[in-house]
Amino acid sequence: MEILLEIAQAVYDGDEPKTLELVKKAMAEGLRAQEIVDKGLVMGLHECGAGYAAGEKFIPEMLMSAEAMKASMAVLKPHLAAGESPIGGKVVLATVEGDVHDIGLELVATMLGSAGLEVIFMGPDVETSRIIAAVKQDKPQLLGLSALLTNTMDIMPVIIKKLEQEGLRNSLKVIIGGAPVSQDFADRIGADGYAYDAAAAVPVAKKLVSQVG
Repeated sequence: MEILLEIAQAVYDGDEPKTLELVKKAMAEGLRAQEIVDKGLVMGLHECGAGYAAGEKFIPEMLMSAEAMKASMAVLKPHLAAGESPIGGKVVLATVEGDVHDIGLELVATMLGSAGLEVIFMGPDVETSRIIAAVKQDKPQLLGLSALLTNTMDIMPVIIKKLEQEGLRNSLKVIIGGAPVSQDFADRIGADGYAYDAAAAVPVAKKLVSQVG
């Protein structure tokens, strides 16, 4: 549908006012909130992520696209909650120690919250000991770790090893993401899942949470 393509383009352009205007127009025309998310907002975010990977988009532009989507998700969230069956469960999200970036992580939190997960958002530059303490205290089914720098992504296997040492690894699933992270890296360090961007995180999270007994 044409308006969904327009929404995707507005997200890609990082045009928050236009994105909001189009989202409200799509709702007024009777489109389902989930359809607007999946075929409009998410498509735009995917294209923006692809542009960043190709060197066509830069971090400030990524932030603008993220803000456009966050604002739209705030409008759509009540309708998603009313019409969609939630994932259920709890997730702890953190950017690893030494990495002050949380580009995309807040968006992941918004989308997982909209999908029905209880989100404990720890923010950027979180010490490993604090992450382990949060897992012990909050008992999440899912731990999401983010890194935007190549020299901080190596902290992720340290966290997974620490979870094993503390006897916590079998009680939760670990999903990782961030610009330098890949599926191959996730496999090598023993993570349970990998998400390229916020949009991809939702189906991966849903699958992983369903696997926790």
